[in-house]
Amino acid sequence: MVLVEDGAIRLTDFTGAAPPEYATVTDFGPDGWLLPGLIDAHVHLCWDGTKDAVAHVSSDDRETVLETARASATTTLQDGVTTVRDLGDRGYLSLVLREQTPSTEIPEIVAAGPPITTPGGHCHLLGGEAEGADALVAAVRNRAARGCDVVKVMASGGNVTPGSNPLHQQYDRSDLRLIVEEAHRLGLRTAAHAHAVPAVADAVDAGFDTVEHFSFFTPEGIDLRQEVVDEVVQRGTFVSLTVGMAPGTAPVHPGIAARFAAMTEHVAKVIASGARVVPGTDAGATHGKPHGVYPYALIQLAELGMPNRDVLRSATSEAAEAVGRRGRKGVLRPGADADLLVLGSSPIDDMSAIADIRAVYRAGHRVR
Repeated sequence: MVLVEDGAIRLTDFTGAAPPEYATVTDFGPDGWLLPGLIDAHVHLCWDGTKDAVAHVSSDDRETVLETARASATTTLQDGVTTVRDLGDRGYLSLVLREQTPSTEIPEIVAAGPPITTPGGHCHLLGGEAEGADALVAAVRNRAARGCDVVKVMASGGNVTPGSNPLHQQYDRSDLRLIVEEAHRLGLRTAAHAHAVPAVADAVDAGFDTVEHFSFFTPEGIDLRQEVVDEVVQRGTFVSLTVGMAPGTAPVHPGIAARFAAMTEHVAKVIASGARVVPGTDAGATHGKPHGVYPYALIQLAELGMPNRDVLRSATSEAAEAVGRRGRKGVLRPGADADLLVLGSSPIDDMSAIADIRAVYRAGHRVR
């Protein structure tokens, strides 16, 4: 039993006690499973999840992109994802969406704004170009002043930006350390997009709170560096693994398609390493990553060897800590936000139950 008042959990009881007489009771029956709302550690609400996602987010007018973000958030919430970390919007539109929309209508948005990137670098079209110590410090301070929660940095190039190369390291270790130090001084968390081996290693060394993708790309494929993994485990750095694709889809970018089998094996190795893994779908960024893909991410983690209980933990309490919402999100405890997911069967027995949704609550308000 979970008692909800004013958008928060007032008490929980697992003994079968009767609810208070004054409470309005919704009984989901003996087969129902009650979970904290799920958390996606890596989304792009402004992106529409099509083959032309980059073109749409960069060329459409501001109001059209904002409407895309609103629709993306609504779809995401319907799948039981009650908190998202948006790691790359255009012109701070995720903050606009958060400010304009009642909290009961969209997931809580942990916002990065436009990612910090080099001139002409990965996702430069979003408006976050900065180079040199003074500009990087100013970029971090600007995000803090605007109300961002996290600073996202493109430590390497990426796959979806025309002209960008995921094997190219965009910032050196001293730049990355400078960004982390300034962000942490201002109370912001940090996330580093890192594909290339040197970029992954430098992001870990610089002290980023989460490393996105953690891909270890080389010209030949993927080269997992055990010493970097060991450092991640020792530091407790969160690895935001990019998992989950819509059924029947395949990567459209040649660089990803060529590495796809190796990437699947790589993810399984990272899971087995003992690193603190949280799921980040990268929803919206490209074809095969539509908003609403999150259940497939958890099913994939289970298929790649993560025990079901650990999958659920990674998607709730662990993810809450990774995105800076520890204690408020991802737990069924008094004082936590009343973000709840009700399933019709046991995800401990079968992770596909994560799609058997009977109800979703956001801030105590039933939205599905």
